[in-house]
Amino acid sequence: MKFLVVDDSATMRRIVINSLQRIGYNDTVEAADGQEALVKFDSSITFVITDWNMPNMTGTEFTKVLRARPDGARVPVLMVTARSVKDDILTAMEAGVNNYIVKPFTPAVLKEKIDALLPAVAA
Repeated sequence: MKFLVVDDSATMRRIVINSLQRIGYNDTVEAADGQEALVKFDSSITFVITDWNMPNMTGTEFTKVLRARPDGARVPVLMVTARSVKDDILTAMEAGVNNYIVKPFTPAVLKEKIDALLPAVAA
């Protein structure tokens, strides 16, 4: 699987990528915001992990645009964010996010959320 990791914080991108490596995933592409992520997204990407709060284009805006693209309509999107209010989670799901993690997180939680979405990758 190839992951697109989208977060404006280089430190947070590194944490996510290190966590992915700890659970056995080494193929990643990084983007600092939704606009850059749309440029870097191609058919080789099989899974997206995005933050919500980013400049230029938020994670929810990015997900909406991605979902409108034929090549992005079915790719699993996992949001990893500090936003924990129930209404925020609902807003993210309405935008097309498949699952949600509130920061901070552990590699085990990341693995659990990815594993839950793997049937969508295989479909």
